[in-house]
Amino acid sequence: METMNRKYLYIILFFAAFSLSTSAIFVKLSDAPSTIIAGYRMLISTVVLLPFLLFNKSNRSALRKLSKKQWSLGMLSGFFLAAHYALWFESLRFTSVASSTVLVTLQPLFAFIGGYFLFGEKLTRQSLFGGLLAITGSVIIGWQDFQISGVALFGDLLAFIAAGLITGYFFLGQELRKKLSLLPYAIIGYGSSALFLFTYSVISGFSLTDYSANNWLWFVCLALISTILGQTIFNWLLRWLSTSTISMSIVGEPVGTCILAYFFLRQSVTLQQAIGITTILAGIAIFLMKKKQA
Repeated sequence: METMNRKYLYIILFFAAFSLSTSAIFVKLSDAPSTIIAGYRMLISTVVLLPFLLFNKSNRSALRKLSKKQWSLGMLSGFFLAAHYALWFESLRFTSVASSTVLVTLQPLFAFIGGYFLFGEKLTRQSLFGGLLAITGSVIIGWQDFQISGVALFGDLLAFIAAGLITGYFFLGQELRKKLSLLPYAIIGYGSSALFLFTYSVISGFSLTDYSANNWLWFVCLALISTILGQTIFNWLLRWLSTSTISMSIVGEPVGTCILAYFFLRQSVTLQQAIGITTILAGIAIFLMKKKQA
């Protein structure tokens, strides 16, 4: 865990978090069904990464040496990722975008608990304070959009479950990446995730091809920017950073989304959002500074 300079790891971590924050913008710009968007996001990412696996001798060797357990856990991580997207996007049908996004970014709560019981990770009071402060900032951003109707609460519940699923995906990655190189892990996870999402889409009666050129552009952007420069870098960082640290950076996703929405969707940043952004950044800084000292 200490073989790389943490300063550079954190710089890369924030770059990945910002790349991931483009996801909501591209999804907002697309009018395709949610599971289709997510399915092509995973499929295109798999296709782009596949040549780097097939034309690299060490990666091919690593793939051939995978045990049945590693294959099973890799596909399970893909199922978790697919279920995360399916439930998160489905939640948007019942509750507001802000409510859903805020609840999904509460995943550090699952990471803190799971990290303690699964990996024996112990947080200092300062780290815990920083984590809870960042989560509070996320809630501030979306507070005015939280709803109390029964239908909205159902959507909120789906988003909360989705937060647990993506944390499970990272926990599996944290375990697998100890012995498995990045590309085999990413391709197995992304490929199986695409398979699960397209299976669900076909069962739901969605077309797999009848989409506009703009939609295909957003599918590609989601794959290249949000996934390869975001999700995949997170997967690479799992060799050196814990799931709780990765999850903390994802709490900052609403910050990047607010900034990008200002420039690309012409959505102004309100005072409430500014307070939330400041609170999130302060919380993440406190959390990471304490991790650095530990």
